[in-house]
Amino acid sequence: MLARNRACWAPGLFALAVLSGCAPASKEAPEAGAAPMTTEAPTPAPAPEAATELAPEVALAETFIDAFYAFDREAMAALVKDAGDAGNRILWYQGWAEGGNYAIVKRGACEMLEPGVVECPITVDDDPVLALKTGFKVTDTFTLTIADGRITDIKTRSNDQPIYYEARKWVEANHPELIEGPCAERGTAGGTPGDCARAMTEGYRRFAASPDYTGPNITSEEGA
Repeated sequence: MLARNRACWAPGLFALAVLSGCAPASKEAPEAGAAPMTTEAPTPAPAPEAATELAPEVALAETFIDAFYAFDREAMAALVKDAGDAGNRILWYQGWAEGGNYAIVKRGACEMLEPGVVECPITVDDDPVLALKTGFKVTDTFTLTIADGRITDIKTRSNDQPIYYEARKWVEANHPELIEGPCAERGTAGGTPGDCARAMTEGYRRFAASPDYTGPNITSEEGA
């Protein structure tokens, strides 16, 4: 063991001793002019990718939904001015939605179905359905045809329960006085759609309180 230690400290073997563990490394400052030791900085994490920009047609459809549920008739009229009768119907429906206190429960993203066709599903609470006490939330789906930055057609569909249509027929048959005036110009750009929605809601309440009401009769999937 003594001979090994002597070997470690023999002249010219100091560096080998440091490497082999026989002696501690020198703590002296580096010689003048020597390059200082540096630690390489960690590679920065890649920046997150920018949000994907919406296609112009999808962006226009989202603007349409904004205007519809803000009940901004002026903005909606400007958006659908090239949609003909479909534009008039959507203006009436917007008035109905305002009168029926439509409130968004779930706003689905607008998506491109095919070039120039965008679909937007929106789930809502509204007074006419609430009057039926079913607990159901309706999903309205808007399908917009867009060309050259203009909305040229609008189609809508809803997953209303059968009882919703049953109630409307009941109101028309049993309380026509409620709706004859307010709903006279249904589906046009004029008329009083908000008053029609409120009148129909009252009719639905009467239906739900009548002996003819047999329950929700749920056969369609809930929209929520």
